[in-house]
Amino acid sequence: MYSNKEHVNILTALLVKHHVSRAVVCPGSRNAPIVHNLNACPDIECYGVTDERSAGFFALGLALNEGQPSPVAVCVTSGTALLNLLPAVAEAWYQHVPLVVISADRPAQWIDQLDGQTLPQADALGRFVRKAVDLQKPTDDETRWYANRLVNEALLDMRFPQPAPVHINVPIDEPLFQFDVADLPDERMIRRYFDADASTGAADCLLKAYAAAARPMVVIGQTHSDFVHQDDYRKVMEQLSDKAVVLCERLCNYSTRTVHFDEVLHVVGNNARFQPDLVVYIGDCIVSKRLKKFLRASQAEVFVLNRDGVLHDTLMHLSGVVVGHPEQTLSALASLPSHADTDFFRLWQGALEVAARHAATFVPAYSQLLAVSSLEERLAHAPYIYKVHYANSTAVRLANIFAHHPVFCNRGVNGIEGSLSTAAGMAAKTDDRVFCVIGDLSFFYDQNALWNQNLRGNLRILLLNNGGGGIFRQLKGLEQSPARNQYVAGGHHTNAEGICQQSQTDYSQACNSEELSVGLDWLMADGKRPKLLEVVTDADTDALELSTYYQGIKTS
Repeated sequence: MYSNKEHVNILTALLVKHHVSRAVVCPGSRNAPIVHNLNACPDIECYGVTDERSAGFFALGLALNEGQPSPVAVCVTSGTALLNLLPAVAEAWYQHVPLVVISADRPAQWIDQLDGQTLPQADALGRFVRKAVDLQKPTDDETRWYANRLVNEALLDMRFPQPAPVHINVPIDEPLFQFDVADLPDERMIRRYFDADASTGAADCLLKAYAAAARPMVVIGQTHSDFVHQDDYRKVMEQLSDKAVVLCERLCNYSTRTVHFDEVLHVVGNNARFQPDLVVYIGDCIVSKRLKKFLRASQAEVFVLNRDGVLHDTLMHLSGVVVGHPEQTLSALASLPSHADTDFFRLWQGALEVAARHAATFVPAYSQLLAVSSLEERLAHAPYIYKVHYANSTAVRLANIFAHHPVFCNRGVNGIEGSLSTAAGMAAKTDDRVFCVIGDLSFFYDQNALWNQNLRGNLRILLLNNGGGGIFRQLKGLEQSPARNQYVAGGHHTNAEGICQQSQTDYSQACNSEELSVGLDWLMADGKRPKLLEVVTDADTDALELSTYYQGIKTS
């Protein structure tokens, strides 16, 4: 029988799956549930050592007993017991030995409260471990997924890019000594594969999974142009699009074809026939919360392709990370014969066509939607080379509707700060026109971007000003709060004219459709100084127009 502590059982099961078969265990009461499990598990051999200082080096010796160091766990109780492992862990770090340090801990609320054997343990081993995780007790499905992911991350990092110690800290609450669970859980094991492992240039596991998939899907998040603007890569993606459903939003910069994530999912709804059984994920962030929610609700097996082997479990169903050049792996997938369900492919093609047709034919009233769609229409016929940087929140979501070109955006952590400064930096090192489409809060937060002597006439700014954070009017339920407009959305009555005057930036304003048209022509025209067009709209009208856009999709 095993402990009734769920996170202890998750840890034990994954130690087995990651082939950690030896454990050095030290005495203590707080770590008793872990020691009990290690001893009860037939796949793990235990060695008892009382002195933790000696136990760490004993574990090091066990790991070094073979030609290639193999992983060994060492388990200690709470308090200073963990600190006594530091000399051995430091030695393991410099010898590249895969030690798994497992420390039991007191519940967080008792740390630094003069309770026995309590000290901050989570990062106590500092830079001498590659990964340190704090394995909190699961309380629901999401925290259980998190516990599973954390253990997988630590045990994967123990081996890559080269062997190293890792630390798993396990807070355990009382009662400690209940051992009434018959079996360990069948935990999801995340694997790391290398595309050089197979002669095809792609991980064999992914090739097999893809070949067997009836409903394969490729999802492309944010990528940069130096990666995707390659003719061979584009050809591969076109070949793949004939065999799998390929979803790419504008920030992927993969081609001029944009998949309107939010729009197509209004068509798809909750229809289970649209759910994939395999997802291949490339790139970084996805703007669409709706797409992430849709794919998290599926039971699809997920593979991530990246160059650094980092574990990103965005869709919560990750099976493996394929390390290497994604284009090589995708080329191998594109060359495979397709066994995809034709009905699945046809369903998605129909939904994508509906979404694209609606985006192409929708004519907005005067609003932020009209401002962005009108700018993008002019850019499509611009006689010069340009780059476009969209700020976060509403601006980048409008880009996903209307943009037809590579889109730059500070989407790494999605903050509102620095978008204008980033665009200014881009403009400073190119003769191309650089357009920045930005909301009012983002602009005024970063207004010092214009306090810069490096700016030239190639910087053009479309400022969308509706007197506050428009994104907050799209959050269901927030309208019930009287604090929404003034405090949550940062309501204001500020304009950019004075800022432009003091920063030697040409300024124009639009308050209706006619002024918008004239202003955009002015913004696109030649000039020797930076230009800013401030489009003043009503926040309620903007929210209503966006709602009208999405509500009309199914009737397109």
